[in-house]
Amino acid sequence: MKTIDLRSDTVTQPIDEMRKAMACAEVGDDVYMDDPTVNLLQKKAAELLGKEDALFVMSGTMGNLLSIMSQTHHGDELITGRNNHIITHEVGGLAALCGVMTRLINRPDDMIYPEDIEAAVRPDDIHEPRTVLVCLENALSNGTVVPLEVMQKDYETAKRLGLNVHLDGARLFNAALALNCDVKDIAACADSVMFCLSKGLGAPMGSMVCGSKKFIERVRKNRKRIGGGGRQMGHMAACGLVALDVMTKRLHEDHDNAKYLYEKLMEIPGVHVAGEPQISMVFFSLDADETAFMKTCKEAGILMNPSDKGMYRVVTHVGIEQEDLDVLIQCIRQVL
Repeated sequence: MKTIDLRSDTVTQPIDEMRKAMACAEVGDDVYMDDPTVNLLQKKAAELLGKEDALFVMSGTMGNLLSIMSQTHHGDELITGRNNHIITHEVGGLAALCGVMTRLINRPDDMIYPEDIEAAVRPDDIHEPRTVLVCLENALSNGTVVPLEVMQKDYETAKRLGLNVHLDGARLFNAALALNCDVKDIAACADSVMFCLSKGLGAPMGSMVCGSKKFIERVRKNRKRIGGGGRQMGHMAACGLVALDVMTKRLHEDHDNAKYLYEKLMEIPGVHVAGEPQISMVFFSLDADETAFMKTCKEAGILMNPSDKGMYRVVTHVGIEQEDLDVLIQCIRQVL
């Protein structure tokens, strides 16, 4: 029986082309900056995003941490969304390692608007922390995308107020596909950008941090400081090159499969879908016992995360086909 893993797009397996690229990769010592495959990946990532330079890091969490660490000092404050990944899923690294405070924006749609930034900036007062950075996210953790015009206005507002902007673009290519724009258009709305090579792009590990040359110099030093300097990283960077060259061109399949699941779920009484998917995520609740549902899924070979306050999340990705989603639909019908 096939295992159908719908927990996240982080569970993807490297495609054969990635495995071959790993085996054949030309490598060097990346701390000395002489790994040719890493250097090629960094050059390609910077060009794709329209930035001066880029750095290969171990994970998206590390990329966000280093980006913030390299643009703040201890005691500074940043503005971000209450449910953004850096707040909810990065183990308090902002406080523990960056030593920064956070001023959280709390909107029902989890977006940040120019007026939010205006209101959240601290005055020049000896008693208050210094606001230095706005941290945006696109796509959002709730599976929606931020319209380009909102990001553009946010960036204009931040720069007018003397703030830098960091973008957590873990699923940046999904967001660009949903917005029908180039990733450069989104990246232009931030001074620094992190995006994942794993998740929907299917690499086994790694993320990219992009920005100015001076910024990347700081990030590189901070990466070494926290133990993130790699040696023959070209084996992993080779997968990243395949991710950018090949996997970015198939993301529409994941989006189409998410829409297929959404349409099927809408036909079933007792299923409540949160909304039409914008990327590769579908959120829904059931008029059924969770224990029974999870047991039914397990028996059918489906891996699902437990619900979050009654809401389940399904993430489509490479390796998940429509017939796999039909198995889930059958489980839902059975438990209802």
